[in-house]
Amino acid sequence: MINEQRLLQRFIRLVETDSPSGQEGKLRDLLAEEFERLGCRTMEDGAADLVGGDSGNLLVNIPGTLDTESLLFVAHMDTVQPGTGVKALVEGDRIISAGPTILGSDDKAAIAAMLEALEVLRERKLPHPPLEYLFTISEEQGLMGSKVFDFTRVKARLAYVLDSGGEPGCIVVRSPCQNEIEYTVYGKAAHAGISPEQGLNAIQVAAKALAVMPCGRIDAQTTCNFGTIEGGVARNIVAPSCRIKGEARSLQREYLDKITDELVQTFTNTVEANGAQVEVEIKFLYPEMKLDPAEEVVELAIAAAQSIGLAPQLVSTGGGSDASMVNGAGIRCANLATGMNSVHTTDEYILVKDLVDDARLVLAIIEQAGRKWTQVV
Repeated sequence: MINEQRLLQRFIRLVETDSPSGQEGKLRDLLAEEFERLGCRTMEDGAADLVGGDSGNLLVNIPGTLDTESLLFVAHMDTVQPGTGVKALVEGDRIISAGPTILGSDDKAAIAAMLEALEVLRERKLPHPPLEYLFTISEEQGLMGSKVFDFTRVKARLAYVLDSGGEPGCIVVRSPCQNEIEYTVYGKAAHAGISPEQGLNAIQVAAKALAVMPCGRIDAQTTCNFGTIEGGVARNIVAPSCRIKGEARSLQREYLDKITDELVQTFTNTVEANGAQVEVEIKFLYPEMKLDPAEEVVELAIAAAQSIGLAPQLVSTGGGSDASMVNGAGIRCANLATGMNSVHTTDEYILVKDLVDDARLVLAIIEQAGRKWTQVV
C-alpha cells in the first residue's frame, strides 16, 4: 500500500531542502505546495515574530471522510548544523549523507511518512477521521516553535509526535521536565601581577562551587549537568565575573524542584563562603510527559503497530520533544520512534525499511482511530 519509491524520493527531496533552525522558510514553502496539490488548507502562525527566523509553524487541516473527532500528528521542520547542502545517498539498505553534513532524518523522516500516509488515503479513497498536521520551527533550539504555538487552534484531543530514536513501534510514554539554571559569580577585578591580593577571582570561586555540586545521574529519574562556563576579561586581570549554564531534568516535577533547590543552595553557599556574590536565574523549559498504558492514545498506537507486524514497546526517554508541549497544552500525546540513527552527527542514517514502517504506522494509526470512532458521513 505504501509507495516505497515515492516515499524515498520525497524523503530525499526533503532532506536536500535546507532548513536549519531559524531558516525553515524553504521547507515551509515546499510543504505548502505539497499540501495545496493534495487539496489541503495550510495556516502559518506568527511564531517567526516571537522566536525569530523566516518561518512560522505550519498547521494543515485535512478534512475527514468520517464524522469523528480529529487526530493530530506533529513533526519539526528544522535541523541542526551542519545541515546545509545535504546530499542524500541510498547505500544498500540505508540512507546516509554523502557529504560532511547530517542527513536530516531528524525530523524529515516523520514529515515524509506523514505525507505518504496522506497520499495513500487520497489515492485509495480510504475512510479516515479529520486530520491535523503541525510542522513546528526551532524545535532543536529548545522546542521554541511549539512553545509559542496557540494550541487552541487545534481541535484534536489525541496526538502523535514522530521524533524519537529507536525502531518504529517504540512508543515514548514518559519524558522529563527541565529547568535551565544560570549562575553568575561576581568577584573583584585587580591587576594579576601587581596587586592580585586586592582581587577576588570569580572563576576560581566558581570552580570551588562546582567541585562540590552533584552532577550527572542523580537517581533513576533525575539528571543534572553543567554545560558551559565563561568568565574573565584578560589573562592579566583577576576575573571579576564568571557565568555557568547548566540544567536539571526529572521525570517528576517534585524531584526537579528538589534537585534544583539543592543545586542553587549548594552553589550559593559555597560562593558566599568564599567572599563572592552570585545571581541565579532559573527557567522552566518544558513539562514532564507521563502517559498511562491504558490511555486511548497509547492503546491506538499499540494496536496500529501490531496490525502491521511491528512489536510495540513502551519506553521512557531523558530528552524533551514537542510532545512535552503538546501534552502541556492538554492534548494527550505520545512520541513515536522513527528509526533515525546517530542523529546530530555526520554519521546519521535511517534504514529504508524503517522509513517505510514510519509511513505504514502513521497510516495504521489513522485507520485504527477511524475504525474506533467510526460514524460514516
